[in-house]
Amino acid sequence: MKNDNNFFWGAATSAYQVEGGIKNDWSAAGFDAGEASDHHNRFKEDFDLAKKLGHNAHRLSIEWARVEPEEGKFDIKEIEHYKKVFASLRENGLEPFVTLWHFTNPIWFSKLGGFENKENLKYFERYSEVLSRSFPEIKYWVTINEPMIYAMNAYLRGLWPPQKRSFLGYLGAIRNLAKAHKLAYKIIHSNISSAQVGVAKNNTYFEAAGYNPWNFLLKWGADWWWNKRFLNKIRNYQDFVGFNYYFHNRIKGFKFNQNENRNVSDLGWEIYPEGLCRVLKDLRKYNKPIYITENGLADAKDEKRAQFIKEHVAWMKKAKDEGVDVRGYLHWSLIDNFEWDKGFGPRFGLIEVDYKTMERKVRRSVVVYRDIIESGIRN
Repeated sequence: MKNDNNFFWGAATSAYQVEGGIKNDWSAAGFDAGEASDHHNRFKEDFDLAKKLGHNAHRLSIEWARVEPEEGKFDIKEIEHYKKVFASLRENGLEPFVTLWHFTNPIWFSKLGGFENKENLKYFERYSEVLSRSFPEIKYWVTINEPMIYAMNAYLRGLWPPQKRSFLGYLGAIRNLAKAHKLAYKIIHSNISSAQVGVAKNNTYFEAAGYNPWNFLLKWGADWWWNKRFLNKIRNYQDFVGFNYYFHNRIKGFKFNQNENRNVSDLGWEIYPEGLCRVLKDLRKYNKPIYITENGLADAKDEKRAQFIKEHVAWMKKAKDEGVDVRGYLHWSLIDNFEWDKGFGPRFGLIEVDYKTMERKVRRSVVVYRDIIESGIRN
């Protein structure tokens, strides 16, 4: 794939899933990541490996509970730590894509009602102000990660903190996360003139089974509600669209997820590369650059990852060749991590982590990704 040196290839992580030593609303609710992958201490080693794998970008998040463990009291030591993290990325030729919020909250914020309470947006506004002033060298900012996924699991299914089952709470969280993004967007731009700000939005490829008009109507409704509604709310407050792709959902009557599942990940998620292209083409309507901020699979034996990457990059290339302004592909994830309510079982990393010794081991499939990157940069 042709590369004008402005295309970003790399991988992604999030703070709570890899850093270790964090106390937040997740640990308080019993989802304790413990030392996770010890990335907080081993980030230089991990970024050195990323450089050797040919990456020129890396997406990561800042842990709000680290930098503001008590309301209004920012930890200068932790802010300085993240400065060292960003400096290490630069030293390794990796462009940072920095996420402000990736599912986790300080305990004090959670006790005040989290994002369900619109009065709490002032705290996220202040957090955005402090961080954008602290890191003026960062160009690419992701304000919110997967707002629809979070609202569904935290306020509808009751799986994630605060583990509620409230449709009104679900709607309120979505609405307030959109407002939080707008506030952060304005603040970051006021502090960093060159900033590029967006969200990381998980969009699904919805497909109607057969030619039943009802299936097409349900597909349209699902696509509008899940894929478009949040992005429509913030369409005038984003410089790029961050796109996380994992799911294909075949609709038949009132039954969703009627997939054939011929090829699935360790989590049973269908592997459907064509959906990446289809959703990318649908995102053209926003007339913004698109970065694939997450795309990956749980594959502990590393049997499917190489083909997964090949096929998804090929479908990305097809979308790009058809005029979609795709400017980056960040695989999930760089290293094995704590996978939220599923714990340490799923293995998403390009790099395997032995959780007993914290030893890193590059998986075989990485060679394929590195070859794709090198080919793209050369041609």
